[in-house]
Amino acid sequence: MKILAQYAHDYLPAATTVLSTQQHNQVRKVTVDAEFAGQRIDNFLMRELKGVPRSAIYKILRRGEVRVNGGRARQTYKLSAGDEVRIPPVRTTVSAGPVHVSEGLNELLARSILYEDRDLLVINKPAGLAVHGGSGQSLGLIEALRVMRPGVLGLELVHRLDKPTSGCLLVAKRRSKLRALHEALREGRMQKNYFALAQGRWPAKVKQVDAPLRKSVLRSGERMVTVQADGKAALSRFKRVAEVEAATLLDVNIRTGRTHQIRVHAAHVGCPLAGDERYGDTQFNAIMSKHGLRRLFLHARRVHLDDLTVVAPLPEDLSACLRQLGINPSAVEAALAGS
Repeated sequence: MKILAQYAHDYLPAATTVLSTQQHNQVRKVTVDAEFAGQRIDNFLMRELKGVPRSAIYKILRRGEVRVNGGRARQTYKLSAGDEVRIPPVRTTVSAGPVHVSEGLNELLARSILYEDRDLLVINKPAGLAVHGGSGQSLGLIEALRVMRPGVLGLELVHRLDKPTSGCLLVAKRRSKLRALHEALREGRMQKNYFALAQGRWPAKVKQVDAPLRKSVLRSGERMVTVQADGKAALSRFKRVAEVEAATLLDVNIRTGRTHQIRVHAAHVGCPLAGDERYGDTQFNAIMSKHGLRRLFLHARRVHLDDLTVVAPLPEDLSACLRQLGINPSAVEAALAGS
C-alpha cells in the first residue's frame, strides 16, 4: 500500500508554478436561475469568479461590494430564484493553463465510485486527496470530477471529509439534489458512520459526546477546533467494536458535521485518534507507526438515507494495521454489516 507521499507523487499533478494575472475587471449583474435557489452567496460567487480565493470573496462580501437585489448580502445569505446579484470587479492571480487531471488520478477516481444515479455520486475518497483545491492544494477531488465530467454542470460537494480521511463522500449532480441532501443533513435523516481507532481503552460509560465546538484559524492558515461552551452544537455517538491494550476500534455515528468533530471529541475524552498529528498523542502515534499506520485512522465507512445505503470497505492500509494489532478486520466488517 502506498504511503501518502508516494500516493501524492503517483496520482496528483505537480503544483503549477507559472502564474498569470486574471482580471475580472467589469461589474456584472447575474440573475439567479431556479437550479441555484438555496445556494449560499459565497459558494455561488466561487463558481462565478473562477480562480478567486475564498478569502477574497469573503472580503468583497464584508465590504458590501456584492449586492443582491440592490442590498448588501452576508456570506450566509441563501439565494432565491430571480435574485439579481451584482458582482464587482475582482483582481486575482490564477494558475496558467487549464486544470489538468493526471491519468492516474482519473483512473483512481473512476475505480472509487461506489454508487451513481442521475442525481448523485458517492465516491470512496482516497486518503491524502483534498476534497477541493485551495490553501496550496492545486487540485482537489471536486475540481478533478468537474474536469472528468464536463457535461455535468451541477457537481457540488454535499459535505466534506478531511484530507487524511478516507471513505464515503457524497457529490450532488444537480442543485435540486444538493438542496434535498442538505435538508436531510439538517434534519438528521442522513446517517453517517465512521471507523476510528482511538488511543487506549475507550471508557465503557462514554456512549456519546455532546460537546460544542468552536473553530479558529491560526496565522499559518491552519484550522483548529476546540471544545468551547459558546461553540456550535456537536454530537457524536461512539460504539466499541474491538479493543486491545493499546487501542480501541470504534464505530462512530455523527449527528452533526462540524470541522474535525470526531477527532476533537475523541481527544476530549482522553482517547485521541491514531495518526492524528493535530489533536493526537505523539508517543501513541509513534507506536501505531510501528504497526504500519502512516496516516489518520478515520474512515467514513457507511452512509444511509431513506432506501439508500452505501458502504466503503476498509482500505488495505488500515486493515493491515488492525491485523498487526491482533484485530480481524473482516470479522469487524461482517459484525457491522447492515448497521
